[in-house]
Amino acid sequence: MKYEWLDEYCLSKKAVQKDYKMEWSATRYRINGKMFALQGGDKEGKSIITLKLEPTYGEILRNQYKDIVPGYYMNKMHWNSLYLLGDVPDEVLKDMLDQSYRLIFESLSKKAQKEIEGCLV
Repeated sequence: MKYEWLDEYCLSKKAVQKDYKMEWSATRYRINGKMFALQGGDKEGKSIITLKLEPTYGEILRNQYKDIVPGYYMNKMHWNSLYLLGDVPDEVLKDMLDQSYRLIFESLSKKAQKEIEGCLV
């Protein structure tokens, strides 16, 4: 895999849980049970990571990088998949991960957000 830092980067975020969903053959990264990243493969077995983004930002990235496509098996407006053997710069993937984490974090209740903000990294 090109992005060797990916797992460590996801787990470095506050309150992230990682698990493996056998039925999907995919690793999920979640906050309070809500997924912000899904790493697995497409129907041809090519490695991908799927992330939630603001629709406009996702569209801009899909137009800019051939290795970023509408979310595989997800809502095509809000989720985007990135091929892990592609040519997307590390900084772009890190920004996508940050944005996806932020969107999911902001969707949590204020109480849950405060509990997470109190967590040590």
